[in-house]
Amino acid sequence: MSHHVAELKWTQEAGADFLAGRYSRVHELRFDGGAVLSASAAPTIVPAPYSDAASIDPEEMFVASLASCHMLWFLDFAKRAKIDIRSYMDRAEGVMTKNAEGRMAIVKVTLHPRIESDGDAATIEELHHKAHDACFIANSVTTDVTVEPQF
Repeated sequence: MSHHVAELKWTQEAGADFLAGRYSRVHELRFDGGAVLSASAAPTIVPAPYSDAASIDPEEMFVASLASCHMLWFLDFAKRAKIDIRSYMDRAEGVMTKNAEGRMAIVKVTLHPRIESDGDAATIEELHHKAHDACFIANSVTTDVTVEPQF
């Protein structure tokens, strides 16, 4: 078992009208290793000036956590298989819409990993399958997560 901590801090800005909904959604996230991120509601959900497009939003963090977890497992399995990975790039995409219960949810995440390696396509696809099965984040959600390797 492991334990993970993320601290969130939000403070109402001077002059904000909280009860009228005119307040900033920008907040700070601090992680146990020392990383600090500026976070906000997505500007597609809460318009500026109450959100910040330059900050990361929860939906982006969700998609990124799936992509990151998958990559880390993929690299580990490639190392075990003695396949030299020279680079790994992914442009992960999440789709948010109403789910079967009629609630807004990220219902699908598609990973598009592009790898430079000395492995053949069949082996790389098998490593992606193993990585998906092992990914803690993918195993924790009901979202449909698809891996479409790019060659």
